Amino acid sequence: MLPFKRSQRVSDLIREEVADIIMYKLKDPRIGFVTVTGVELSPDLKQANVFVSILKEEERVATLDALTSSKAFMRTILAKHLRMKYIPHLHFRLDSSIDYGFKIDKLLKEIRDKDETDEKPDGKDEGA
Repeated sequence: MLPFKRSQRVSDLIREEVADIIMYKLKDPRIGFVTVTGVELSPDLKQANVFVSILKEEERVATLDALTSSKAFMRTILAKHLRMKYIPHLHFRLDSSIDYGFKIDKLLKEIRDKDETDEKPDGKDEGA
C-alpha cells in the first residue's frame, strides 16, 4: 500500500503549481507578497481550498480579491500542467496559522521574560 493518499499527493502538486502561477504568471498589481501554505482537497478532488499567507495586513483584502478574480486563469494553466480528468475549483482562504504561531511565540517570550525577572530581582546571580 502507498504511504500517501492520492488526494495528498495531488494537493501538494496543486500547491506547487499555484505558487508558481502566482509568482511568475499573474501580473495583477493588487497581489502583494503571497505564500501558498497548503491545499486541502475534497475527497472527490473537485474542490480545493488554497491557503495563502499574505505578508502585509493592509494588502490582505485586495490580494484575496485579486486571487479570487484570477481563479479561472489559474484553472486553465493547471489543466495544461496536470493530467487529471477534473481540475478542482479553487477557493482561496487566508491562512491564520502563521499569525497564531507569532502570537504563541510572543506569549512564551513574555512568560520567559517574567520568569527571569522574578528569579533575579536584584540582577545578581544567586549561585556565584
